Amino acid sequence: MSTIKWGILATGGIAATFTEDLKLLPGAEVTAVGSRSVESASAFAGRYGIPRAHGSWAGLAADPDVDIVYVATPHNAHYDAVRLCLEAGKPVLCEKAFTLNRAQAAELVDLARERGLFLMEAMWMRCNPAIRKLVELIGEGAIGPVTTVHADFGLSVAVEPGHRLRNPELGGGALLDLGVYPVSFAHMLLGGPGKVQSWARLTPEGVDENTGMLFGYPDGAVALLSCGIGTHSPVTASVSGPLGRIELPHLFFRPDTFTLYRTGGEPETFRVPYDGNGMNHEAAEAMRCLREGLLESPLVPWQATLEVMGIMDEVRAQAGVRFPGE
Repeated sequence: MSTIKWGILATGGIAATFTEDLKLLPGAEVTAVGSRSVESASAFAGRYGIPRAHGSWAGLAADPDVDIVYVATPHNAHYDAVRLCLEAGKPVLCEKAFTLNRAQAAELVDLARERGLFLMEAMWMRCNPAIRKLVELIGEGAIGPVTTVHADFGLSVAVEPGHRLRNPELGGGALLDLGVYPVSFAHMLLGGPGKVQSWARLTPEGVDENTGMLFGYPDGAVALLSCGIGTHSPVTASVSGPLGRIELPHLFFRPDTFTLYRTGGEPETFRVPYDGNGMNHEAAEAMRCLREGLLESPLVPWQATLEVMGIMDEVRAQAGVRFPGE
């Protein structure tokens, strides 16, 4: 598979950013786009020079020239879109949060395993070159065993009523859109927690607006995380151990630099740039897996996605947030 042909399912902002990055990736070709309206698909195709525009998801899923589909719909549509593509025999890279809950995610993973198809959550943070370097340093013992993780993600703009982030029908709230990054960051470094404690202020619509999380681990490690909509947070992260700590700057989930502070030593700054908007690294990982015949990525394995979804289920349960149909 010298060239891998992509289909883009949905035509919103995240689909546009991803498509821009695919244009920079050697061996990637955007062959088709699908939307619920042919007008939207045609406009997107015209903007990015995509050969075919489908006025339905099913049309895209059935396109014989598409090797893999990138799903960029709102959260509430991920399950249906991914299932449609898998049933049509297409490998899938699906935006985070992967689904609305763990049960949906588990069904999709089981289907991918049954059909022998590649499936990956588009958690681009885990594919970011600087994040991969950070994980490498921690694995080499640079700060000793991880004892504490801090991470936050708050949007500093007001989210008005009617916005998708306040709409439970669309899987709204801070947690699935923003909190998934701190949760996945902590999981990447510490695995699944033994204990989850959380608190959230809800919007009038019943989704989480400002959420704090404390995870406890059997070895005594802790993770302190937060997310919010309409709140101006630093969007930073840090990882601490007995031999030092690592600090990630603003927009910690897409860094090109971080600083290692060794106990008793001078700070050491690592600069690890990413390409384009930073989303092409997850696309490159998906393409590598397809070429090697892998069903899942070791950078974003199925079990990690399932455990992160399960953690967020517990946080929502403690906050009293339920989505329609649950």
